[in-house]
Amino acid sequence: MKLMTALVNVALNLSINMDNTQRQYDAERNKVVAKRASDKLELLLQKRKEVRRNTLCLYCNSEVLFVLADAIAEIRASCIEEIGVWMKLYSDAFLNDSYLKYVGWTMHDKQGEVRLKCLGALQSLFHSRELGARLELFTSRFKDRIVSMTLDKEYDVAVQAIKLLTLVLQCSDEVLTAEDCESVYHLVYSAHRPIAVSAGEFLYKKLFSHQGPEDEGLPRRGRQSLNGSLIKTTVFFFLESELHEHGAYLVDSLWECGSELLKDWETMISLLLDEPAPGEEALTDRQETALVEIMLCVIRQACECHPPVGRGTGKRVLSAKEKKTQLDDRTRITEMFAVALPLLLSKYCVDIDKVTNLLQIPKYFDLDIYTTGRLEKHLDALLRQIWEVQDKHTDTEVLEACSTTYHSLCNEEFTIFNRVNITRSQLLDELVDKFNRLLEDFLQEGGEPDEDDSYQVLATLKKISAFHNAHDLSKWDLFNGNYRLLNTGLQNGDMPEQIVIHAMQCTHYIILWHLAKVSEGSSLKGDMVTLRKQMRAFFLMCQRYLNSINNAVKEQAFTILCDLLLIFSHQIMSSGREQLEPLVYTPDSSLQAEMLNFILDQVFIDQDDDNNSTDGQPDDEASKIEDLHKRRNLLASYCKLIIYNVVEINTGADIFKQYMRLFNEMLSELGFNVDRSTSAFCGIKELSRRFSLTFGLDQMKTREAIAMLHKDGIEFAFKEPSPQGPGSPPLNLAFLDILSEFSSKLIRQDKRTVHMYLERFMTVQMALQREDCWLPLISYRNSLQAGGDDDTMSVMSGISSRGSTRSKKSKQATASKRKLPEGDSSDAVWMNREPNAQTPLMMHSPHLTSTVLRDPKKMRPEDSYTAAFAMPTEQHPHQPAPLQQQQQQQPPQHPHEAAIDYNRRGSGLMEDDEEPIVEDVMMSSEDRLEDINEGMDFDTMDIDLPASKNRRERTELKPDFFDPSSIMDDSVSNTPMFASLTLC
Repeated sequence: MKLMTALVNVALNLSINMDNTQRQYDAERNKVVAKRASDKLELLLQKRKEVRRNTLCLYCNSEVLFVLADAIAEIRASCIEEIGVWMKLYSDAFLNDSYLKYVGWTMHDKQGEVRLKCLGALQSLFHSRELGARLELFTSRFKDRIVSMTLDKEYDVAVQAIKLLTLVLQCSDEVLTAEDCESVYHLVYSAHRPIAVSAGEFLYKKLFSHQGPEDEGLPRRGRQSLNGSLIKTTVFFFLESELHEHGAYLVDSLWECGSELLKDWETMISLLLDEPAPGEEALTDRQETALVEIMLCVIRQACECHPPVGRGTGKRVLSAKEKKTQLDDRTRITEMFAVALPLLLSKYCVDIDKVTNLLQIPKYFDLDIYTTGRLEKHLDALLRQIWEVQDKHTDTEVLEACSTTYHSLCNEEFTIFNRVNITRSQLLDELVDKFNRLLEDFLQEGGEPDEDDSYQVLATLKKISAFHNAHDLSKWDLFNGNYRLLNTGLQNGDMPEQIVIHAMQCTHYIILWHLAKVSEGSSLKGDMVTLRKQMRAFFLMCQRYLNSINNAVKEQAFTILCDLLLIFSHQIMSSGREQLEPLVYTPDSSLQAEMLNFILDQVFIDQDDDNNSTDGQPDDEASKIEDLHKRRNLLASYCKLIIYNVVEINTGADIFKQYMRLFNEMLSELGFNVDRSTSAFCGIKELSRRFSLTFGLDQMKTREAIAMLHKDGIEFAFKEPSPQGPGSPPLNLAFLDILSEFSSKLIRQDKRTVHMYLERFMTVQMALQREDCWLPLISYRNSLQAGGDDDTMSVMSGISSRGSTRSKKSKQATASKRKLPEGDSSDAVWMNREPNAQTPLMMHSPHLTSTVLRDPKKMRPEDSYTAAFAMPTEQHPHQPAPLQQQQQQQPPQHPHEAAIDYNRRGSGLMEDDEEPIVEDVMMSSEDRLEDINEGMDFDTMDIDLPASKNRRERTELKPDFFDPSSIMDDSVSNTPMFASLTLC
């Protein structure tokens, strides 16, 4: 194809010469007759004919070469790449329907490499507006295909398809409809970052790059600026996509092409604080919430400089230029929001969503600017607003945001620490005093708790717990009050569940902060004893709450127990902390039993119970997913205790028992009609494929493990017979489809041995079945017969090269000399571990070596077998019958049903002397082939393919003859473009 490209360059030069010759000829001919040079006219005419003939010859050669090369994926990709070069290099000759049809058709190619080359060729054309205008017909016919390729399974193809649509958009804004654009818009939320970035560029070109005459003269910043309208457009798009809490992904997608627009924080603040101009439509509450979320995401992206979770492998090393940009952005953020943030908090003080996002902004501040920029008064205003927010709210998210903000501002490295620390201490003093006062009144009432008092206690306890999460409140000694609250709840049994939950959480924080002080060595002498007493008392309290009737309380107690047991385990003394040995806590048998019962009762529940909520009403899908995550977290917390030897390791057996129970229930529900197209089955098969990759490339190292895996898998597949009778497949037959993923890990001689072992479980009727339900067996047998360059062909070539065959005596002698290697005596004879169960052995399917078989030879009397298979009347449908009994029950029927005595071969699966095994199998295979060919008078072999709806399985079973249509999807035949054109 490179040679053809060189010829195209020659053709281009010929075209230039043709034009020059034609111009000279016309100029000479237009002269008067007296001044004409007849010799020159004749020479120019002859030169023009020669150039035209050479050009036509080049066209014919290029067409034939391209068609003949259209057989292999690599060649097709090379052809498409070069034809794109021709179209761009010599557009007058090659940019036409005769060559564009190949690009359009191969966009449906099954190989991603070919599709990628098609898109690359088209991109090189659409980069030029002049050439892009000449592709109007092609674009209109193949636009739908290009749009659909944005969802291609190959990520590289999808990225290039989006980039091609971006170029199409630049050439003509009217080609793509609104539906076409919407199919690309939603890809900005893709987890694959290159796709998301390409979609973000498309979105930016479509929505933000057009400026009309009315936009001229607008201010550069502010509410009335051009950026103001573009930011509103971003907000509208974010709301219409209905993917809330995904603003970080939208910002990351637009970052490379629209970071200047996104970092216009001045305009964002103006949109939130300034009043709209006359005639301007104000933002709604929902739009303002979305704008605050986007603003926070932009600040995070600018300060952290890495993509959100799921779009990158982690933080990357920044260049010097990127570090400078990061520092400059952080300085701008601090200078702007140090002034604006108190105003924003004051305006949206009662709005939970807005306040939660706004309170996260200070952790990205450069706190030195408060001092160097003389912004202390704005710091005081911010602290007052945080105090007011925590006073008005009881929502956990808002309170934790307030606590995090205080933690970010209380940094001892900055001069503002004293100012913030005083405000924080005053706030905590007020909260603790209020809690102690309310607690005394609440516990002394004696009767049923008053709702108003309960609310006041709960609100104060929530605030203390939220602040205790990030701040050390040890000096306020909150353990006794919380312990009294929990103990009263156990005695009376009427304590509100939320009060109990937050009291346990607060006590948990008290224990952890106390442990931190003791570990650092900054505690007093008696603090170790106090901590030990408090820790053990709290363990007993949580254990008692495991028996509560309230599920939420039990889950909180279980989670805290798992955390504390792991923290105070024997590993607490590691890393030179032997002084903490008195704090080691080992759970007794009763606590372990209660925790195990909680897992069995709360995690491994029936499906019917899982589908209903606590009130008996069916849950929606979101609630089911949330409940599933909660159960997974509970199980993970308990499994950590098993892994780190905190609880007895035999408790893990009860967990595995539950998994086996659920698995058996699933199998019993599915029965033998397993739908192999379901996502569950496909997931198991994908898992088996990934598991097979872990065995590596050294087949000899994993030979025994792979062989035993196949052996146990075959036994499991035929373990349970079908309740519908012998004519139906066994219940677990679909497992062979899973097992076929491990066939490629078998060496050649083990494939033959495993195939022999499989045939011990099969009957004649099974081998003749072609229904869809038997496809796992067919596919598995084919996977065992694949590889090794076809043993039958090797037999024939080996026999012909030697010119003679060994006698049966020599074969038996060779077999008798074969020895098993040491250590393999048990595994090497696993095929014959049941000597009393003799089975009818199925014959190997003849390998397809050619469409014409060799001439039949006479069957040798000593190698002929007249026994045939027969199913015993009182035998288990899948239990092999003795061979002698079968020979007596049914007379010979057909040479194809002749029994083969595999006992003549070596049955060892783990033998290392590969060559004798190969020789014996070769000789016996030649005998079988001669038996099969005897009496057959045909020249071709028909292959009976099972009727299946699964295209992939039918493709695997069919012979791989070349079919030009096989390189394209079915949708190619329905492509309307150039329907009248032929391939050549």
